[in-house]
Amino acid sequence: MSYAVRITRAALGDLEEICQWSAEHDSPEKADYVLNRLSETAAKIASMPLRGSRPGELPPDTESGFRQVFLKPYRVIYEVTAREVVIHAIVDGRRNLQSLLMRRLLEER
Repeated sequence: MSYAVRITRAALGDLEEICQWSAEHDSPEKADYVLNRLSETAAKIASMPLRGSRPGELPPDTESGFRQVFLKPYRVIYEVTAREVVIHAIVDGRRNLQSLLMRRLLEER
């Protein structure tokens, strides 16, 4: 079974920032490469959403539907529901993500 994939407005903003930064500090080709790889990652999540691990920054009592996959150095953080996969964040995994994840995954619901 393949799930529908929905990308939140915040995650689209993350993707825009990543691509813009890559284009400005590396090259437009690198930005296209990153965009394509992240799109491929979203497609893989749709077909196997439970393959990702639980983000370690979330408190232990948090719902278990949140998952993450890595496309180094980026993390794609998503939630699996009954019918779809919701991508909440696409972020640089080298950042401290505790407050960002708590705000996006728990408070915006």
